[in-house]
Amino acid sequence: MKLTRKVPTKASTTERDSLGLNRRQFLKQAGVTTGGIAAASMLGTGMIQKAHAADAGGSGETKTVRTICSHCSVGCGVYAEVKNGVWVAHEPAFDHPINRGSHCAKGASLIHHTHSEKRVKYPMKLENGQWKKLSWEEAINQVGDLMLKIREESGPDSIYFMGSAKTNNEQSYLYRKLAAMWGTNNVDHSARICHSTTVAGVANTWGYGAMTNSYNDMHNCAAMLFVGSNAAEAHPVAMQHVLLGKERGAKMIVVDPRYTRTAAHSDEYVHIRPGTDIPFIYGLLWHIFENGWEDQDFIDRRVWGMEAIREEVQNYPPAEVENIVGVGEKQMHRVAKMLHEHKPGTIVWCMGGTQHTIGNANTRAYCILQLALGNMGVSGGGANIFRGHDNVQGATDFGLLFDNLPGYYGLSEGAWQHWSRVWDLEYDWVKGRFDQGTYLGATPMNAPGIPCSRWHDGVLEDKDKIGQKDNVRLAFFLGQSVNTETRGREVREALNKMDAIVVVDPYPTMAGVMHTRKDNVFLLPAATQFETYGSVSASNRSLQWRSQVVEPVFESKPDHEIMYLLAKKVGIADQMFKNIKVEGSVPLIEDITREYNRGMWTIGYTGQSPERLKLHQENWGTFEYEDLQAKGGPAKGETYGLPWPCWGTPELKHPGTHILYDTSKHVMEGGGNFRARFGVEYEGDNLLAADAGSKGNEIGDGHPEFTSDMLKQLGWWDELTPEEQAAAEGRNWKTDLSGGIQRVAMAHGCIPFGNARARCRVWTFPDEIPVHREPLYTPRRDLAIKYPSYEDRQVARLPTLYRSIQEKVIAEDLDKKFPMIVTSGRLVEYEGGGEETRSNPWLAELQQTMFVEINPADAADRGIRDGDAVILHSPEGPKLHIHAMVTERVIPGECFMPYHFAGIFEGESLVPGYPEGTVPYIQGESANTALTYGYDIVTQMQETKVSICQISKA
Repeated sequence: MKLTRKVPTKASTTERDSLGLNRRQFLKQAGVTTGGIAAASMLGTGMIQKAHAADAGGSGETKTVRTICSHCSVGCGVYAEVKNGVWVAHEPAFDHPINRGSHCAKGASLIHHTHSEKRVKYPMKLENGQWKKLSWEEAINQVGDLMLKIREESGPDSIYFMGSAKTNNEQSYLYRKLAAMWGTNNVDHSARICHSTTVAGVANTWGYGAMTNSYNDMHNCAAMLFVGSNAAEAHPVAMQHVLLGKERGAKMIVVDPRYTRTAAHSDEYVHIRPGTDIPFIYGLLWHIFENGWEDQDFIDRRVWGMEAIREEVQNYPPAEVENIVGVGEKQMHRVAKMLHEHKPGTIVWCMGGTQHTIGNANTRAYCILQLALGNMGVSGGGANIFRGHDNVQGATDFGLLFDNLPGYYGLSEGAWQHWSRVWDLEYDWVKGRFDQGTYLGATPMNAPGIPCSRWHDGVLEDKDKIGQKDNVRLAFFLGQSVNTETRGREVREALNKMDAIVVVDPYPTMAGVMHTRKDNVFLLPAATQFETYGSVSASNRSLQWRSQVVEPVFESKPDHEIMYLLAKKVGIADQMFKNIKVEGSVPLIEDITREYNRGMWTIGYTGQSPERLKLHQENWGTFEYEDLQAKGGPAKGETYGLPWPCWGTPELKHPGTHILYDTSKHVMEGGGNFRARFGVEYEGDNLLAADAGSKGNEIGDGHPEFTSDMLKQLGWWDELTPEEQAAAEGRNWKTDLSGGIQRVAMAHGCIPFGNARARCRVWTFPDEIPVHREPLYTPRRDLAIKYPSYEDRQVARLPTLYRSIQEKVIAEDLDKKFPMIVTSGRLVEYEGGGEETRSNPWLAELQQTMFVEINPADAADRGIRDGDAVILHSPEGPKLHIHAMVTERVIPGECFMPYHFAGIFEGESLVPGYPEGTVPYIQGESANTALTYGYDIVTQMQETKVSICQISKA
């Protein structure tokens, strides 16, 4: 299908352009029948209907396959109907314990993934500006030869492994293993740019960096505080759980710079200036402490460092909060009182809170608020952190990160020795795969790699300033595109400069077409997740088995097969698949599951065997909608999806943990307490809890993590079998491959990771407690001076700028030349970078134009009317040619862009660069082209929620 809709370009900016096609025009030009669009158009009727494809013909029987939606992290169940090997119909699973017969627009259109004419159909290579078809053998040989050549000349770190939040758990684990076997930590995925600051901030406060409760548990909330989360559009099915909680009496408070569809449901909407989350939270705590509304008993027993917070909060009295945040004293008091009077309460945040230069501090502030209110470890409380893609939680857990191995084991020698034992490989062999040099004082094997938010800096930066031997020369983009990254001009320059680009994806993505190069771009067609199988982790930590719906279409191959072929070509397949059966060229998914079960003791990914996960899939209807527990049936007593931590071996039958840190339950019933991750004392202060923790704890008080020596001191060592003793000797609960230490600890009612206090002070971070720091690009120069950013410094192999940019903004009057604050976010119709969803005709119909939301007052000042073509000017130079949506959803001085678009770059159409037949139905400028420099100092999360711009009529 080809659209003839005009887009504003540099040559046509004086013409008035309409705001997209109407429905009739779209259907006519797309050649889509009315029946084919039914699944999208019926969504507003309140009646769920099956989505149908054309009849597959023949007389074969229709089979029904249980699978899981591949869009957001809610994890909706789907029944797919297959006839003669063709996916012909599907419907939401009415017996699934999470979605119970619900779908959003994206879920209703899933069938199109295996039918899309826009897919890459066979391996291709760009040669002399033309796309050339290759065989798989040719493609693997050419890519592998380039890898080996670059390795010989520049070392293993000159290959970048961009991973995905869309690959299943087994594929994600295998991709991290591939990078390790290659010998680099230059591997990452999109969690870096969505929730890496959550993982860092939350894990360093409570012990684990994940959602504590579940979507279903929001039925039990008395209050729900949303900060930077637009669940109605980003997580529509999760919103049903939210609204059920509201119907039962929960107060709903939405804090956002923009009046979103979620805010429209709220009892209290609070507008904050973008980038002021910490002053807002401290403003609430000021009223909480002032009125004695904190849960002092909870703090005394289970929290460390709250006095430092109480002292810091005094710097944010009501007048200062109003000056920084823009919220008056009366509303702040009203919200604080509402949270106090309606407990338990949960807090929900998304990228509105995380994508900041101080994102790690924001997430810690949210955690501290819940600790002050005593809202932790209870049903209806905790933090319901709504993550984005379907497996962004799992891919993160499995170590697709530049600074971790699977299970968050870190990069120390001990971590590498642990995983070498799991892989049944000599540690010295694994170590020998890495560059043995020392760069900027660090060795590559034990130093974090380059984050995916800045892979392009690894290409462009002076190699003497980066912590590795040479620049990045080749990058794999496996299930992740580049229009999701800020600083679009530099991204394009890096794509042009590398020796080669390798895109592994069902679609070409922007990585394959955003460049201006003529050669050495490879497109390797990956199968979708419906053309393979494996487990996937929802945001609530539940693992779900996703069955294969159809065989890979066209000439596509599943990601794990592509990894095997590459590993074989570069000579590491024997080591990488030593304990994983390979049938032909396809590794057995179940063997990969069992391998990570053998090693991921830290976060409890050890109890979810393939057999247990398949049992849950086959019995969706036996799990309760309220608490996800099976009251009867073959999985009786277990929580759906065995949410991690699922302790011990599969044979131990741990039920999974529905609510983290819940001391009202025995550990073998899913109970828990805060983790002794930070030691037992700091500067003479005791960090262990002043209560027994989880129910049945025989130690009866706070205690450190379990080791073999601790079992001996307690007199419990002889409860291990002789085989377990041999495996556990000299080990701790994280490195004992037998699971014996965990088994014995739990037999005595103890959590293997100890029983400690949550901490409000993180002494290993640049800011020990959260403090407000103005964004780098801010129109409030007075506050930039009063609350400055950090000094420039080296972070994650790269020089990183902070204070120098703030000073430049003031020195060059950029805050006056670009007076509007710009932020970005999601639309319900599309996902992520949008390549997949904008290639879906059912979704493409719903939102056809890239736009900027602008307040009527700002529009009038600029002579702009609704629907006008406009140019959004970035202080770093880029100019976006988009359209204006004039609306009061944003206040004067602020504007908003969705980030799902691509295919136009500063007015230039990228359509000519696509292989024939693969152009998405909808193109538009990428918001990230105009979004500016800025990275979290701990995680290198990019700043996308606060920058400045100017808007003019085109």
